[in-house]
Amino acid sequence: MKSIPVTPPSDNRIAQLIDANLDRAREGLRVMEDWCRFVLKRKDFSVKIKDWRQQLGANHHNIYRKARLTSQDPSIGVSHPLQKNRLTPEDIFIANSSRVQEALRVIEEFTRITDPKLSELATKIRYETYEIEINVLNAKKVLDHRQILKDCSIYLITNNRRNLKEIVTQALEAGVKIVQYREKYINDSEKVMQAKDLSSLCKKYNSLFIVNDRIDIALAVDADGIHLGQEDIPTKIAREILGYEKIIGRSTHCLEDIKNAEDEGCDYIGIGPIYSSETKKTLHPIGIDYLSKGLNKTFLPAFAIGGINSSNINQLNQINNLRIAVSDAIINSNDPFSKTQELFKFLT
Repeated sequence: MKSIPVTPPSDNRIAQLIDANLDRAREGLRVMEDWCRFVLKRKDFSVKIKDWRQQLGANHHNIYRKARLTSQDPSIGVSHPLQKNRLTPEDIFIANSSRVQEALRVIEEFTRITDPKLSELATKIRYETYEIEINVLNAKKVLDHRQILKDCSIYLITNNRRNLKEIVTQALEAGVKIVQYREKYINDSEKVMQAKDLSSLCKKYNSLFIVNDRIDIALAVDADGIHLGQEDIPTKIAREILGYEKIIGRSTHCLEDIKNAEDEGCDYIGIGPIYSSETKKTLHPIGIDYLSKGLNKTFLPAFAIGGINSSNINQLNQINNLRIAVSDAIINSNDPFSKTQELFKFLT
């Protein structure tokens, strides 16, 4: 393939300008790359950004480097007061993304005639950075959601109640950070309407909203994730449908289930049933000893589930950092707010 010739700019100052903006773009890309690599742990993002950096480096020709006269640059060391307003890592990422886009635009304009290959490359990367900026910010949102998941100690599972929204509101006000929508009896139109209401409610309280089983409803209401039973859709397929932005949890009933959930890339698990449960009458309780074994075998956030309430929770007091998933204990309570607070007091 014949290479496109590079014509040295007639004005050496243009070569200096191109050199400076190539440096600026590559430096900004390195900041973006390291954020994706070390913080987000997203290999796909960091590999793509690294490739852009390498491509720009390969087109950083000596005609630009030799024009560099740093000592005569009147703007060296000049900063702006707004730089001090970058208070979060996200602010730094966005600032560097903007820096890259601006530098690439300058390169694009000043190399259009003399170095068309570099101009086209600058255009291509500039447009791709717009897209990856949004994807990276969404990925940060996922990190925040997973932190909520990690810090959560009470996970509420709903069941059919006429005043469900009021009950969930009280639980959220008492500190619940995850609500799973579980509904088996009403029609799908009603489910979607009810799920939308609860999803909006959870966002108001900065809590996660998870849908049981139904990926279609989770997508329809923009839920934060899905919870799957052992006989539900495989995790791999769920991930392909939902993407990495959504949380996937899985019910587990034995050590093999726990290992499989980890291997499949689930974000959390439920372990149980610990006691007899009204919602899972066909499953035999696994007991507290088995729960302890399961918790010791997993690195995932794990919630003890199944028949846990204020009358038997004291039996779990030997388990450190206990997380529980409950339904009837709060949903059927005469005072959901106080009942939730009571459970929290035991856990803390």
